[in-house]
Amino acid sequence: MSRERPLILLTNDDGYLARGLNALKEALLELGDILVIAPDRPRSSISNAVTLHKPLRVELIHLSDACAVYSCNGTPADCVALGIRAICDRMPDLVISGINDGENVGDDIIYSGTVAAAVEGALHGVTSFAISIASKSSQPHYETACEVAVRLSQYLLNEPLQDRAVLNVNVPDVPISEVKGVAITSRGKKRYVGRIEMRYDPQGRPYYWRGSERAVIEDEEGSDVTALMQGYVSITPLQADNTAFHLLPFLKERLKSLLT
Repeated sequence: MSRERPLILLTNDDGYLARGLNALKEALLELGDILVIAPDRPRSSISNAVTLHKPLRVELIHLSDACAVYSCNGTPADCVALGIRAICDRMPDLVISGINDGENVGDDIIYSGTVAAAVEGALHGVTSFAISIASKSSQPHYETACEVAVRLSQYLLNEPLQDRAVLNVNVPDVPISEVKGVAITSRGKKRYVGRIEMRYDPQGRPYYWRGSERAVIEDEEGSDVTALMQGYVSITPLQADNTAFHLLPFLKERLKSLLT
């Protein structure tokens, strides 16, 4: 790989064969050298999980002058850690996770393997962002998300993020000409309610099946949820340090004598 060009580490949680990942890979080739290391199968909703109980295996799938593609039996966070600490021949200039099929807003952020992979990049000190497209269609407008990712990458390669921050980007599933603009947002309120379904196997033993819960969305001005519903690209800055700083003075006052 040429050392004159930026090195971009690309991953996702949908697997190395995912259409969104491969569309993004092709779009980014003009910006630098691309190294893809992604799960060998879908790993959605796995959050920041890492693999400690079994060997991590990496297989080279494709190699060219500007791009190398690896599959990994680990999680999205594993892929980024392996890429930075074992596979890359130098520190990446940028880590990008996506393009995820389906938005990652509100409580989705907590569970998302897509967002977690970007956070892992930030934990290693690399400017990172996650990108998702709000689509349940069989033919998402990946070209719109790719255009957003390329423009954002161009900016971040010149203006890296500081303090282990990470950007969570969500793109409407429309042609680029129909996007209303870009909104800098906070994490909104999208949560899931409903019972977890209990079923019985052929031996009569109960088991539980998740996935039937319904999303409850609150329309809140300035949030990622609202911006996306209104047709804007939502960019939400996140941080690896999730300390609730606003509670520190209160807890210091109320709990300082807890054990006395």
